[in-house]
Amino acid sequence: MKRAQLIRVVATPRHVWYRSKFMWLFIFLLSVLLSYPYSMGSDFRYLCYRTLFCFVILFSVYALNLRRSLVVIALILAAPSIMHHAVFAANLKSPASVINSFFSLAFDVFIVVVIFRRIFAKAHADSESIFGALCIYLFVGFSFASIFLLAAYFQPHAFYLDPKVNSHELFDRLDAVYYSFASMTSLGAAGITPVTGEARLLTILEALLGVLFLAVLVSRLLAVYGNRTSTHKIEEQE
Repeated sequence: MKRAQLIRVVATPRHVWYRSKFMWLFIFLLSVLLSYPYSMGSDFRYLCYRTLFCFVILFSVYALNLRRSLVVIALILAAPSIMHHAVFAANLKSPASVINSFFSLAFDVFIVVVIFRRIFAKAHADSESIFGALCIYLFVGFSFASIFLLAAYFQPHAFYLDPKVNSHELFDRLDAVYYSFASMTSLGAAGITPVTGEARLLTILEALLGVLFLAVLVSRLLAVYGNRTSTHKIEEQE
């Protein structure tokens, strides 16, 4: 029995840090989230932020390790997403930017679906599964930020900004990112209130998705851990 375990350990490839694509994708997404407030007020910093986001978009396609047909689809969807963050990243001011935003959302949905199927199809959970789930969480947050910005474009008074808390009157992208992640984590965004029915419905939907995703992820990890524990007990008995 010990000899069989030794053979299995030797045959298992070592985990190399630079092969953890989902880990690096999570780090890059988190860097984008943390650097967004500091991208304002300077053209150079804003250019660096847009460059980082475009790099993350391309790296997300690379991290999925898709077959050739799906790579073509991913790159076709990635082009509008790069255009969205490189040209229309600040605000939606024209119909062209709105149309581009919808294509960018399609790319986000594609990435989320592929990562979700990839990590939940595994028989055993590993670090890549955890980082893949975290990437999904961040992608959903950024996607809903774009959705809230679209809602504010079609309904300029969809969100009320409390003047006691906010120094500006118009709902911008930083407000959308802040409101999105605050809603997804069920913390609530202080100073921003959804006014229209559509804005409130979108807020409820994101909050439900955030809670349900965490519940599904925890249950999946517990199931995998339970199966692994049972397998180890059977092997020890043999």
